[in-house]
This record gives sequence, structure tokens and C-alpha cells, in this order.
Amino acid sequence: MQAATLPPLLAGDVPHPQEEAGAAVDLREEWETFSRPAPGRPGCWESYLAVEGIYCAGCSLTIEQALTGLPGVAEVDVNGSTATARLVWNPAHGRPSQWLHALERAGYRGLPAGDQLAAVPRRQAQRMLLWRWLVAGFCMMQVMMYAFPAYIAGPGDLTPDMAALLRWASWLLTLPVLLFSCRPFFSSALRDLRHARVGMDVPVSLGILIAFAASTAATFDPQGALGGEVWYDSVTMFVFFLLSGRLLEQRLRDRTAGSLEALMRRLPDTVERVRADGSSERVPVRRLAAGDRVRLQPGEVFPADGEILQGDTQVDEALLTGESTPIPRHAGQPVIAGSSNLSGTVLVAVQRVGDATRFGQIVALMERASHEKPAIAKLADRIASPFLVAVLLAAAGAAWWWWPQGPGHAVGIAVAILIVTCPCALSLATPAATLAAAGALARRGILVRRLEALESGAGVDTVVFDKTGTLTTERISVRAVRTREGVGEAQALELAAALARHSLHPASRAIAASAGGDTLALSDVKEHAGQGVEGVLPTLAGHTPRRVRLGSAAFCGLRPGTDADTAQVHLADDRGWLATFDLDETLRTGALSAVAVLRRMGLQLEVLSGDQPSAVQRLASRAGIQKALGRQTPQDKLDHVARLQRSGRRVAMVGDGMNDGPVLARADVSIALGDAVPVAQARSDFIIQGGQLDGVAAVLRQARRARAVVRQNLAWAAGYNAVCVPLAIAGMMPPWLAGLGMAASSLFVVLNAARLARLPKVS
Repeated sequence: MQAATLPPLLAGDVPHPQEEAGAAVDLREEWETFSRPAPGRPGCWESYLAVEGIYCAGCSLTIEQALTGLPGVAEVDVNGSTATARLVWNPAHGRPSQWLHALERAGYRGLPAGDQLAAVPRRQAQRMLLWRWLVAGFCMMQVMMYAFPAYIAGPGDLTPDMAALLRWASWLLTLPVLLFSCRPFFSSALRDLRHARVGMDVPVSLGILIAFAASTAATFDPQGALGGEVWYDSVTMFVFFLLSGRLLEQRLRDRTAGSLEALMRRLPDTVERVRADGSSERVPVRRLAAGDRVRLQPGEVFPADGEILQGDTQVDEALLTGESTPIPRHAGQPVIAGSSNLSGTVLVAVQRVGDATRFGQIVALMERASHEKPAIAKLADRIASPFLVAVLLAAAGAAWWWWPQGPGHAVGIAVAILIVTCPCALSLATPAATLAAAGALARRGILVRRLEALESGAGVDTVVFDKTGTLTTERISVRAVRTREGVGEAQALELAAALARHSLHPASRAIAASAGGDTLALSDVKEHAGQGVEGVLPTLAGHTPRRVRLGSAAFCGLRPGTDADTAQVHLADDRGWLATFDLDETLRTGALSAVAVLRRMGLQLEVLSGDQPSAVQRLASRAGIQKALGRQTPQDKLDHVARLQRSGRRVAMVGDGMNDGPVLARADVSIALGDAVPVAQARSDFIIQGGQLDGVAAVLRQARRARAVVRQNLAWAAGYNAVCVPLAIAGMMPPWLAGLGMAASSLFVVLNAARLARLPKVS
């Protein structure tokens, strides 16, 4: 494949070592491995980068600013929680190597997210953070041990020499914390200041440095202006608890984003491809093409969508559909990429590869959703920057105010203000909760296409269902049997099934399925298209042979039934009418229990369908839904939902058909089943893989839980600052207590959000 034609360096661009080293990424065959065509943007591509060096929520804005405006880049979204960046760009005007160069200039490092090596620096960063935390914890314990005598000693208990020795020992033990454990804070703060920004790590770093500098001055010159007090214990404890919060956040991030990571890494690196002559070779999965044949052993993962040519097995599709029961698959049946081959060796014909597979579509949906920011998270980001400026001004003002009381006292108050007001909890409040909620839904087999939909879903009070394909399956079933006197239902059903087995009509298949096992043997069976089936029942128990018919009323020589809205099949013999079978649609498995749960949640339920009103009402009543409207066109459905919204209702629409697209787009929250047509899925906020209707209740319940947790987190963050900031300004909160309070605030937010990572059982 030839390299794509890319533009030359623009005027003013200077070749950079990393850009030259990354020139290979400008080859089309390389950047296509971490890119896909951007939906709705002809000529544009959607690419993903793994970004190293993200330490706080403020880094996302920095990276977005660094990448926005580059040649060819039309859109940039950065998710700090997953440390990835999504770019929409035009290959005719830009080059991927320019992104890497721009990231390095901003103080970060980028790698293609599709590259397996992207996982290596992430693991290294995790280990390094753990080491920084361990060093801070060890030094904190030692420093606090040396500080303890100063807190409990009475006047004259400690000699000047002993006090000086303890201070020098604390100074030495604080140095590793400052030089090693604090590096992420200092690096982030320096990067922000270099770009004339105030990020969350700026006040944190200033507080640490000022406290350490003042303590150092007191240690070197005990008789000087700052010689009264040292804060080594406060510095080490603050750093330890701050790193504890970040370590916990990292673990939560790995857990909540793990569903996407697991999905993206689900496919194997290589697969056994079978040549035309029967020999085989091991090839990379990305070299597969439609028409190839691959052989999979038990325990391997299917690398593409295809059809089994040879062999029998059981398949685990739990990660993709939420269906935990292994599914039998035989020759001629389909398999999907990302599912596991459990029990047998199979030969598979590849039909779809890469982004064209169902697996690829799911990954694309999850990636786009994970990069969106809910409105409340964007608001928190906008508030954080001016808040930090106010914090710096408050610290400077408080130091000026308290300076006449003593420089040491004034510095201690300024440090306490800088530390206690760090808005980590405010910035973590929403993203931690929404990511945890979305991750739990993904593990349940429910894809979240828009994180903002979790906010909308929490306010839903009305759920509107489509009927056909949503509440029902494609199958129909026998609802009632009426027979002439002297003929039992079982006998009539057995005779009807004997005829029905000779027809592929849906009504015939429903009757045959209702009869179950073996049926009578008939002779001279004929099917009359559009009318029915007839045959001869041989001599039984002394009775002479007789001709029987199964089909419409006219075919059986009967008058049409009075219930024109009920699908009916009739059975007749030489003596006339034998039985009538009333047919109806089959409720989707779990529909009754799902509706019951939604009603217990206090939701108003409705059904909209283009079917006959009586049929719609009958089906809705069977499902336990009272309000149902039939003969609804797509425009009628749209108008009905709009009327509900104008009356103040918050509507969730559940559908699966082509004609549900407009109403799904209009509803406050839209939910499509996993087997829905692509148009319905494209307009939906949530996609329930496997089609289980209890997923609707799971989505809305999780949305309510997420809203409650976000409100709790924001209330905690606001209340904490409202109480602690005045105390710090008033000089009633020493630096060590400020550090403990700030760390406890962030830990509370992360732990509270972690509750959403487990999806409760819907009941």
C-alpha cells in the first residue's frame, strides 16, 4: 500500500526529533491501525492517542488546547480518566506526527492507542505512582515520629540540641518526598505556569514549597524570623494523602474504564489462517480479509465475524451481549468477533473484519461515549480555574493580614489556605461517578453512547415502548383453542400440527411449536399458497380415512370469525368445523418482569405501535401496560412524545425499528435493543445488547444512582470548602489538618463514586 499524500511542513514549522522519529506514523497503513472513518464527516478520520503525563482533570484542557488548531484537525476530545485523546482530522491537510510534536511541546507524550505498546507506559506510570506513594508513606511515618516529642513535650523538656537534631532528621526525610514523590505535582504546576494557566496543582505545589522553605529556614536559622515552627510532618502527610487519593482514583479509573480496555484488547494478536491447499499459517489478525478461513481451538477468541464451516462448539458472548449462558454453534451458523470459542475446534469463514464487525462498532460506540463530558462536568471545569485564582489571592491576602502577628504564623495560615482549598474533589465529583456508572452498565452488556444521557435518564418519569420487535419477538404463538363438542384441545392441536409441519408459514410454525413432540402421520398432504394445508388422515380405531384442512375460514368452508383483529387459523374435516386457533404475538422473554420493575419505580408506561388498536391494547394488557395507542405513524409517535414533553414529562423511548428513528432522536432518553436496525441504534443513547428488556430498568435505576452520587459529591465538596476555608483564613486550621481535610475530601468523592461500579440486581 502506498503512503498517503500528506502536506509539507507549513511555514514556521521546525522539524523536531520526535516528529522525525514518528514519521512512520504518517504512513496510511500505520495511522489506519488506530483510526476509523469519522461518522458524518466525509473525508475525515477519527483517531485515538494514549497520552502520558495526565495527572489531574486540568490536563485535559491543556491537551485540547495543544491539539486544537493543528493543520487538518477539526475536533479534539480528551478524557483524563482514560488518558486518551480523540481527534477528528482530514488526512489531506494534516499529519499524525504533528500531533505527537504538539503534545511534547505541551509537556506530554502521545502514542497510538491502537498500538499494543501503549499499554507499556501506562503500566510503568502505575508502578511509578505506587513507588511515589510508598516513599511518601514511609517518610511520613518517620517524620511524624520525630515530630511527636515536640507536640507532647512541656517547657524545658527538650533541650535546644535535641530539638535541632529532630528538625534536621525530619528535613532529611522530607527531601525524598519533595524530590521524588512530589514530582507529578511540580511537573504539572510548572507546565501550567509556563502556559500562563492556573491548574489544580499550582496551589498544591505552592503550599508544599512554601511550607518546606519556611521549615528549612527555621531549621537552618532557629533564631530567625521563621524559626518558631516547622511543618515537615504536615508536608509529608499532605503528599501521602494526596497520592493516596490519586492512587485510588487510578484504580477506579482502571476498573471503570476496564470494560472498554477489555473490549479493545479482546481480539487476539494472531490467528491460524488456513490456505487453499489445506496448510495453515499464523498471521496477525489485522491482516485478515473477508473470504479467509481461520481455525480456532477451544479457549481462543473469534477474530472476525463469520460463519462456521466445520465443527461444533459453544460460544461465550457475555462481554458483547450480556448473555452469560454459553450458546451452541454448529456448521452454517454465525459467530461474532470478540466472542470466545469454548469447547470445540472449528473452521470459520471470515465475512467481516475490523471496524465492519459488530465488535468494532461496539468499540467505536464506547470510545465516543467515554470521551464526552456531561454538562455538569463542563461546568465544574469552568468553575475550577477562577476558583484557583481566588484561592491564590486569598492566601496572599491572609498572609498580609496576619504578618504583624509573626511571619511564621502568617506563612502557616497561607499554606493552610493553599492546601485546604485544592478543588480536586470538585473536579472529580462528576467524572468519577459517570465513568463508574457507565462501566458497570457496559459489564452488564449495555452500551452508553452518551454520558450526558445518564443525567437525562435520572429525570425520566415516562417510558414509551414500541410494540413489534421491542415488547414482542418475531414469533407468534397459540393464545387460545376452541373446539367442537367431543373434540379435546390436545387432540385438535395434535391433528393441526400434523398438517402445520408441512408448511413454513409463521402461523403453521406457531401451531407446530405449540404441539411439541411427535404428531400424526398424514398422507396426500398439499399446501395451497395463501390459503392453507390439507391432507388425508388414515384409518384410526375403525374410522374410515378422512380429509382434514388447516387454514383460513374460506379454505375450511367456514364463515369468517367475528373477531377480525385476532389472527385465526381454522381446522376442519369432512363433517365441518373442528377447531379454531387464536394466534397472537409472543412477548419478549422477561417483558413481564421488566414492566413490573418499571412500575415499582413509579414510572408511567405507554405503548405506541402502527398495528391495529385492539391488537396493540391486547398485547399491552398482557404485558401489564394500561395505556396503548395503535395505528400510529412515525409522525404520530413523534407528535405524541412531543405532547408529553410539553406537558412536563421526561420521556424515555424504547424501540428497535426503522420508523423509530425520529422519535428516538426526540425523546429525552432513547434506548435501543441490541438487535435493532442500525438507524435505531445510531439515534439511541443506550444500546442493550442481547435484547433483555430488564436492561431498561437497569439503565434508569443506574442513572438515578449516578445523579444521587454526583449530588452527594458536589454537596460534600461545596460544604467542605464552605467550612474549611473560613477556618483556615481565621488561623484555626494548621497545615497538617488542612492536608488531612483536603485528602479526606478527595478520598470521599472517589470512594462514593466507586459504589456505582457495581450494578445492583434489578428487582
